[in-house]
Amino acid sequence: MITIANPIYDVVFKYLMDDERVARIILSALLKKNIVKVEMRPHEYAGDKNASIALYRIDFGATVLNADGTEHLILIELQKTWLETETLRFRQYLGLQYENPRNMKEESRGAYALPMVAVYLLGHRVGDIEEPVVYIQHEVSDYDGRPVTKGVPDPFIDSLTHESIIVQIPLLRGRLKETDKTHREGKSRLDMLLSIFDQTQKDENDHKVLKIDDSLYEGDVDMEHVVGRLVKAAASMEMRRKINIEEEFMSAIEHRDAEILTRDYELAQKTVQLKEKSVQLEEKSVQLEEKSAQLEEKSAQLEEKSAQLKEKSAQLEEKNTQLKEQSAQLEEQSAQLEEQSAQLEEQSAQLEEQSAQLEEQSAMLRKSVQMLHKASLSAEAIATQLGMDVEKVRHLLAT
Repeated sequence: MITIANPIYDVVFKYLMDDERVARIILSALLKKNIVKVEMRPHEYAGDKNASIALYRIDFGATVLNADGTEHLILIELQKTWLETETLRFRQYLGLQYENPRNMKEESRGAYALPMVAVYLLGHRVGDIEEPVVYIQHEVSDYDGRPVTKGVPDPFIDSLTHESIIVQIPLLRGRLKETDKTHREGKSRLDMLLSIFDQTQKDENDHKVLKIDDSLYEGDVDMEHVVGRLVKAAASMEMRRKINIEEEFMSAIEHRDAEILTRDYELAQKTVQLKEKSVQLEEKSVQLEEKSAQLEEKSAQLEEKSAQLKEKSAQLEEKNTQLKEQSAQLEEQSAQLEEQSAQLEEQSAQLEEQSAQLEEQSAMLRKSVQMLHKASLSAEAIATQLGMDVEKVRHLLAT
């Protein structure tokens, strides 16, 4: 077992990639291409002390040897972070590469951008993806999805699109094991290289270094060269000092990020609570509006019933008035009838009195006629003497 510096730290990773041979070995394994030359382009440490993340970035100009013996130049944008960060920052750095005129090349058909490959070494996982290494490659196809091969690759297409490689360092667990010594031939070059990033090999007492089994790399001159450089880094006091500074810096960022995440979580909870209260208030508002509408409807119904009652009351009052008028008319008619009855009774009494007088007069007249008849006067003589009709005299004499 040997001790190597932990390449998860930016200063160690930079020291490792500063070696042109190491850079060629690692990039060749990642890209699965034969890279014969690597040029580290001007770059900057993208760890902003005023930001909530730290991101290390290196740009390479890599010469790739094709199968037919020709060479072509590509741009490799390598970004490494050991904290979760926003994809926006990755896109911003890629945008800078697209804008940089140094990344253009002249061809017979005009100026085109160098083909670019973006490599992301992440100290965190990407969603639920379980593969430690993911390749994102563009494909050229027609409308029906059939691959287009004629004329491809083309500088125009390569200038506007790029391929990506994502390495999830937390998933690099046990890439090589002691039990694999006899089967090392079955391991890929990338498996061998990524094993030096396996954080399960951290020293229990010092996370700045890893404890690895160097026998796994015996006979592999490239891996021995990579591991040897990390052994030198682990033995360097200056490197240890730089790692301590970086760790303090990252610890401060992690602490601040934790506070920010805590505040964000609390704000998110309060936001959720406010939304829930808002929903409840809206529900209550809707219920109140419904009750208000029901009350308004009931009020309208009551008003309608009240209007109907008023109308019926007016009709009853009108009928009552009519009845009173009819009653007054009947009373007046009754009074008139009583008056007429009294008049009739008076007239009847008068008639009875007149009848009695007439009967009395008739009786006296009969007596007079009978007395004159007894005096031997004839009916004609009696009629002449009394001034009566002779027939009436005869009638009286006959009764």
